[in-house]
Amino acid sequence: MDRAHFKFWPKRLPHHITPPTTSLWHNLVVSALRFPDKAALVFFGRVFTYAEVLDKAERLAATLHALGVKKGDRVVLDMQNCPQWVIAHFAILRVDAVVVPVNPMNRAEELKHYIIDPDAKVAIIAADLAPELARADAQLAPAERLQHMIVSHYSDAFDLQAEGAETLPPAWQDWLGTRHVLPALDGGAVLDWGDALRGDVAKLPAHTATPQDLAVLPYTSGTTGLPKGCMHTHASIMHNAVASGLWGNSTFENVVLSVVPMFHITGMVSVMHAAIYGGATLVVMPRWDRELAGRLISRWRVTHWTNIPTMVIDLLASPNFASFDLSGLVYIGGGGAAMPQAVAQRLWEQYGLRFAEGYGLTETAAPSHSNPPDATKQQCLGVPFVGVDARVIDPLTLQEMPQGEQGEIIMCGPQNFSGYWKRPEATASAFIDFDGKRFFRSGDLGRVDEDGYFFITDRLKRMINASGFKVWPAEVEALMFKHPAIQEACIISTRDAYRGETVKAVVVLRPAAKGATSEEDIIGWCRNNMAAYKYPRVVQFVDALPKSGSGKVMWRTLQEAEKA
Repeated sequence: MDRAHFKFWPKRLPHHITPPTTSLWHNLVVSALRFPDKAALVFFGRVFTYAEVLDKAERLAATLHALGVKKGDRVVLDMQNCPQWVIAHFAILRVDAVVVPVNPMNRAEELKHYIIDPDAKVAIIAADLAPELARADAQLAPAERLQHMIVSHYSDAFDLQAEGAETLPPAWQDWLGTRHVLPALDGGAVLDWGDALRGDVAKLPAHTATPQDLAVLPYTSGTTGLPKGCMHTHASIMHNAVASGLWGNSTFENVVLSVVPMFHITGMVSVMHAAIYGGATLVVMPRWDRELAGRLISRWRVTHWTNIPTMVIDLLASPNFASFDLSGLVYIGGGGAAMPQAVAQRLWEQYGLRFAEGYGLTETAAPSHSNPPDATKQQCLGVPFVGVDARVIDPLTLQEMPQGEQGEIIMCGPQNFSGYWKRPEATASAFIDFDGKRFFRSGDLGRVDEDGYFFITDRLKRMINASGFKVWPAEVEALMFKHPAIQEACIISTRDAYRGETVKAVVVLRPAAKGATSEEDIIGWCRNNMAAYKYPRVVQFVDALPKSGSGKVMWRTLQEAEKA
């Protein structure tokens, strides 16, 4: 193993750590014992103390227990960032159950999979999303359906009349302020958030989860088939939560801007879990808005901000940027896309901030690589993270590549997932034995420089990276085939000035649809049936797709033609 990167390793940090041998639930309990009156969550005029978050999580856990949720059961959690997301996440862990975080942008056709595959019987969801989940549920066989749905309005957790409360961005007022009628659930019961917080804590059984028990089942798509659940234990999440705090120079006085989605592994582990473990304050944003972000960073003296680079680019472009005060920031970093060199240089020259890029996957509980905060390289994944052994191998011969040469990035460490839920074959193909250890195959191609820093060069898989959102062509194609006018479709990436990459569909129409279906018709249908980040922004009609001798669509041919 090339350890050249240890020359640049933060001198205050060990190369490996010994995380607590307790469950993630205990992190909240300990922080509430230490800092009962300290602000844990800040959200539009409401400040939730650690004692309050713990109390609400226990009451909700008691309700989940009364609804029949048992150890190991999977519970769907579908919301944008909000205090309820954090409370619900820990309530699920309190009853020894498993959190299934779902992207709030998913539509009914996509949501069916997140009910069936994890065998979920209970969902906790935001009120604006609940009708979509109820529609998905109604299309399932009775034995597959949800039994209970707990519904919360975002306004359950904010107070716009409080002194000094941030005003909602105009475009969010209807979204966050509207009170929705609770949907009906075929064969099941719907419970309001306020009622769900009235659980009898005295009837809660003891918490028994161990570090080896399953804690979170986030889904990731791939080159083939439907999204796969990544089995993460309390131990794998705990490791990267603790390591992320250490890596970012964290103290108990951290004030963290929580805008990276919590349903995503980075927002969940490196932001939310790291902050709760460390007793920090989370300033919560339900989604990105540059003016709101600028005001929150200024007012709350935010010290740590993990993001995707497009957020930084957008903030710097604000006409009000001069009025924002970034002087409290001591750490800024993120991943999902490369930070443009000019922007990183501006952050350093004007604010003394080194943007620390990182890299990781759902399978690795967020970071497997990160730039040392005091020794960053631009356009770089960084060095192997705390406790991680990473290599670059030839994807065919599985031999380690010489320094500087391209190969597949593989990684071994305590942050790796246990395997794919109910997918033993996919699990077997995702790991290899190398140097006597079990390494995860990332599917990304990269190289290592003379200092031991990793750089990504290409993708072995077909993933499209649109502003940090991962789009998997096979999943989009499967959904597009449901359109009655589409005979065949192949998804590729195309350049986009803002998103970096965006989604393009190359489509063969059925004979009867030719002349009667436009590109705009296809885009509109996809917009209504897919998550907003996922649907094709560009559609090209062709008479036929290129195919190999075995009949497989030659997507690489289309991709290379698009790049040319």
